[in-house]
Amino acid sequence: MGRLVPAVTRALDILELFLDGDGTLSAPDIVRKLQLPRTTVHELVTTLTARSYLVTVPGEPGRYRLGVRPYQLGSRYAEQLDLAAEGQQVAREVAETCDETVHVAILEGTDVIYIAKVDSTHAVRMVSAAGRRLPAHCTSVGKMLLASLPQPELAVRVPDDAELMAMTENSITDPAVLREALAGIRERGVAVESRESNPDVSCVAAPVRDRSGRVVAALSVSVPMIRWSESREDELAQLAVKGAADLSARLGYRGAGR
Repeated sequence: MGRLVPAVTRALDILELFLDGDGTLSAPDIVRKLQLPRTTVHELVTTLTARSYLVTVPGEPGRYRLGVRPYQLGSRYAEQLDLAAEGQQVAREVAETCDETVHVAILEGTDVIYIAKVDSTHAVRMVSAAGRRLPAHCTSVGKMLLASLPQPELAVRVPDDAELMAMTENSITDPAVLREALAGIRERGVAVESRESNPDVSCVAAPVRDRSGRVVAALSVSVPMIRWSESREDELAQLAVKGAADLSARLGYRGAGR
């Protein structure tokens, strides 16, 4: 375990003080409660205020309350909880329809993390687990999520000289080829991965949006090659799109223009 950073610990101690009482504190209150030097408290409170973690109470310039940033972080945390729980339910409904393995995943850096999974009942099925992390460029969910990023952000995450690892001989390892594939995904609205993360499995994925319309996850259907075909790809793409739309609606998305 790494070393704790004292300044960060003290800043968090200050924020946690606002969980009690009426939610407002003065600098002397913080000094007294935490037994910290006045100069330290002044510097930390100034920094937290500059970053919108604290704001001054209107009409009481010497007192502080929580700012908008803790609310935003809490909302994002609650959103992730909703996403995992609702994702598991929708994945179950999609899996019951097609009897194939269904995943919901989010993007973290250049990897995807699976937050929900429902297995097929077939004897031959994909072996995976919620919580697993894979390179985004090797998966349908990952390519869907990368394709949904603004171009400047994509360029940062996958620069021209990026070294893309191969999971199979079909994996994309050239950033230029990946960008071309992502352009096609944006145009089609779904992502397909054919034996790029597993030599025996193909997947199709669609984007999941939150209430603001931002893509926050992707839902995929994974199928062993023995049950994969072009006609099946089209059928499962439609199912993935419907499942992703259902999950988006559960997260509060009401569609473009609404």
